[in-house]
Amino acid sequence: MADEKSDQKKYAKPLPRIDEENRPWWEALKRHELYIQKCRDCGDLRYYPRALCTNCLSPRTEWLRCGGKARVYTFTATMQNQAPGFREALPYIMAYVELDEGLKVLTNLVECKPDEVKIGMPVEAVFEDATPAVTLLKFRPAR
Repeated sequence: MADEKSDQKKYAKPLPRIDEENRPWWEALKRHELYIQKCRDCGDLRYYPRALCTNCLSPRTEWLRCGGKARVYTFTATMQNQAPGFREALPYIMAYVELDEGLKVLTNLVECKPDEVKIGMPVEAVFEDATPAVTLLKFRPAR
């Protein structure tokens, strides 16, 4: 618990709560790998990680490695936010990107200005080591 509080002091934005349900997701991100869940019974893909399939309620899950390629599905640029950690990052872009595997993921777009973002723009996964324990998934324009 002391490490988590120490990490929070260094990283100004809220950190995720890692639990048994989402631990494989965060462990993969820590390795700079992107995995999504797939239901072993109905084949449905899902994000964010959950214990049960959102389609058929099956607990039988497997993790699929993704290539990290996507396209911008929709986005918004935030120009004002006075919350600590966020105001220092202005402007920032929140987006849903659609992975090549067909699943939409909520993320931040980085390494581009708000006026450069377009719906359908190809993007690729990047990994931000926010703390020693937490790596965040973000996307940037594809190179």
